[in-house]
Amino acid sequence: MAAHYDTYDYPAYWKGRDYEHRAEMEAIKSFLQIIPKIDSILEIGAGYGRLIPSYSFRGKKILVSDPSAKLLSIAQNKFRQRKFKFLHSRLENLPRSLKKDSFDLIICVRVIHHIENSDKFFEIINNLLKNRGFLILEFANKKHFKASISQIFKGNFTFPLDIFPSDKRSSKSIKNRSIPFLNYHPDVFKEKLTEFGFNIIECRSVSNIRSSKIKNLIPAETLLNLEKWLQIPLSYINFGPSIFVLAQKRI
Repeated sequence: MAAHYDTYDYPAYWKGRDYEHRAEMEAIKSFLQIIPKIDSILEIGAGYGRLIPSYSFRGKKILVSDPSAKLLSIAQNKFRQRKFKFLHSRLENLPRSLKKDSFDLIICVRVIHHIENSDKFFEIINNLLKNRGFLILEFANKKHFKASISQIFKGNFTFPLDIFPSDKRSSKSIKNRSIPFLNYHPDVFKEKLTEFGFNIIECRSVSNIRSSKIKNLIPAETLLNLEKWLQIPLSYINFGPSIFVLAQKRI
């Protein structure tokens, strides 16, 4: 069955988004400095391999998975070293192809906003990770600063108390409106991680200066230097549109 991203030019989406890309790379590399030893890594929803350079130096065995054969083929042509393997699979089919407790680290970025059943997602992750294995997970932040200010100006003063995910697929900024695009309340999302057997080690607020006007005024390197220092402090107020979490599976 064809995946949604088979018909969408996802590499083209990232043109002009170098700041956002490098901000995400920074978050992953910073998390990796905390993790002691990694042999096996699984990236779920890796697409065309955009983030592989941020973690490939740490793993001896790396499995790259994605439901899009088109995107996975791009990644496979780019990363030909023996330690890389590629699996064309949807999330729900991964337990059929992979052994339980197989990975030291699972990375999942810009994926869970497309998954309506988050409980099933966490069950699969928990099944595939080794005991005390690590998870690097990104989720779209419903309560980010720009959204909160916008809702207040609209008179929606109860917005911070709305704990339910918001589906943004009707938004003009979403190109493919046939799949879910869920933004999560950060407190609820973190509680979900704890509920499914994870201890949260560190959070980072990412892409904190995601503004085309600011990006046109300030050099990219300056923005990225600011981003580097802001990711941890701004995570305490859930400022940015993306929240990255480093968590460890409990025994």
